Amino acid sequence: QVQLVESGGGLVQAGGSLRLSCAASRRTFDPYSRAWFRQAPGKEREFVAAIRRIDLNTYYADSVKGRFTISKDSANTVYLQMNTLKPEDTAAYYCAGSYKATMSSEPEDYNYWGQGTQVTVSS
Repeated sequence: QVQLVESGGGLVQAGGSLRLSCAASRRTFDPYSRAWFRQAPGKEREFVAAIRRIDLNTYYADSVKGRFTISKDSANTVYLQMNTLKPEDTAAYYCAGSYKATMSSEPEDYNYWGQGTQVTVSS
């Protein structure tokens, strides 16, 4: 079974930046799409960004457009560069993978999940 592990979370001041990473336990893991979700206490899990395997096309939630960038390297590690962070970005961030043949913002469409990494943005 493939496992995903996130890293790079931490505490940052508003306006600052963080870069999250998501590595897979198998180097051959390369599903149709990879994504980042986040979840704050008492809130539903929220889509953040996704990247498509075939052409690296990306898709972002409106709340992070222009501030966050999702990318993937040759080892299939997925990254989330987060700039101009706001207190409302505070959440546990989870990486995910999906073999559904369309890009999706729905958590139920993703088959593989990491354990999460905490991002806290102070004002």
